Amino acid sequence: MLNICCIGHITLDKVITPHNTVHMAGGTSYYFSKALQLMDVNYGLVTSLGNSEMPVVEKLRSQGTPITAFTSAHSVYFENSYSANQDQRTQRVLQKADAFSIDQLQDVEAEIFHLGPLLADDMSLDVIKYLAGKGRLSLDAQGYLREVRNLAVHAVDWPQKQEALQYISILKVNEHELEALTGETDIKAGALILANWGVKEVVITLGSMGSVIYTDGVFYNVPAYIPDSVTDATGCGDTYMAGYLFKRVKGADIQEAGEFAAAMASIKIANSGAFTGTEADVMNFLAVKQD
Repeated sequence: MLNICCIGHITLDKVITPHNTVHMAGGTSYYFSKALQLMDVNYGLVTSLGNSEMPVVEKLRSQGTPITAFTSAHSVYFENSYSANQDQRTQRVLQKADAFSIDQLQDVEAEIFHLGPLLADDMSLDVIKYLAGKGRLSLDAQGYLREVRNLAVHAVDWPQKQEALQYISILKVNEHELEALTGETDIKAGALILANWGVKEVVITLGSMGSVIYTDGVFYNVPAYIPDSVTDATGCGDTYMAGYLFKRVKGADIQEAGEFAAAMASIKIANSGAFTGTEADVMNFLAVKQD
């Protein structure tokens, strides 16, 4: 059995920053997988993508990541545009991939399933219910709050949120997603609503302002560590969650796991592309920043 299994589409991303424009693999599943590649954890990925992006799967496999890959008619193709403020981006979706089905998930077993939908129809409520019977569910809510209109991505509510979230043990949102789900701009008030809907650990990332985690009646404040530079924020939230779940399955408490996750995200934002470091790299970074 896997410690952690991520389920989500690997994408083709066009990333536009004030510095340059690059094409690269992306999506929650890609950044999450790369972040755990050199970590001491039993990890696997379930993904779906077009034949044109299959070389990305083969490269990940060659680097040691076990992957179950299904062929889709198309890969997801995102265009991410960042201003000088890396906390803000605009997105367009140039093509979509097929949704995941229960049949595709019959043979995978894991302690924690991390779900990384990129668009609202990537994973149905039935898929969530099915996986909840196999292990604990961690969810990045972003995909369920995205509607594509004329290629542009718009923030929307998630009609099935209250029914779905009762099956979710760990939920990751940013402040904008928190407001979209709960109607609250106050972080603590929003976290309490999500907890009342059944979420056990509410993880709220606030970009350069750090993160807040709520569980069992306690709020944990996690700092954001100043990066060596600000180069590319794409995948920072996914990197954070990879670090957080890694430490949680290793037995770390909430504060320790959050600080480790924040350090991973800080290292990642200083570089274009995915995090590729080790646990020792993160611990060394933390030792310097916390000194």
